[in-house]
Amino acid sequence: MKIAPSILSADFMNLKSDLQKVITAGADILHLDVMDGHFVPNLTFGTPIIKMIKDSFDIPLDVHLMVNNPLHHINFLTEIGVQYISFHQETVAHIHRYIQTIKDADIKAGIALNPSTPIDTIFPVLDFLDFVLIMSVNPGFGGQNFLPLAISKIEKLKKRAQKYNPEMVIEVDGGINDRNVIELVKAGASIIVAGSYIFKSGNYQKQINSLKLF
Repeated sequence: MKIAPSILSADFMNLKSDLQKVITAGADILHLDVMDGHFVPNLTFGTPIIKMIKDSFDIPLDVHLMVNNPLHHINFLTEIGVQYISFHQETVAHIHRYIQTIKDADIKAGIALNPSTPIDTIFPVLDFLDFVLIMSVNPGFGGQNFLPLAISKIEKLKKRAQKYNPEMVIEVDGGINDRNVIELVKAGASIIVAGSYIFKSGNYQKQINSLKLF
């Protein structure tokens, strides 16, 4: 089980210092939400920030592309060598091609699913994926409340993956805390993304430890 703090909730006026603190506190991965203001109604950060983080820290980076044109970002991300890239299938016409582009760069490839996107839609590419990111909030903003429908989606996905792609990892993001994380892990999640729960607290290590069940 791995904890991936979402830097969307970090202090961007002191970003480098804040990220060092969360890494020291026990983060396994840093989760980076890239938003374009079109696919989701918000803007976050672009390639210069990602490059700065990659050059500054020796920790896996997990980039979630919430953009209408993910290929441009994928080309850059594969060049600098992040460790995880996920995109939304609604944004591309040729999903296999995008997945293969990521995997050819020796990067883990994932599909991100909005709360309203059925699990069944990724079954045709399930055996190609390294991970699936289940959104337990509607993407675009941090600090939202957890949507319980994510639990049944994880259970269904885990059951399917055990048959067709047992090595595939399930990641979950949105409104996660020490109360609902137990259900998520029981359902089959093994990467937990948390933003406000960690960064808006006064004790990063305490919050991270409260999510690390195994």
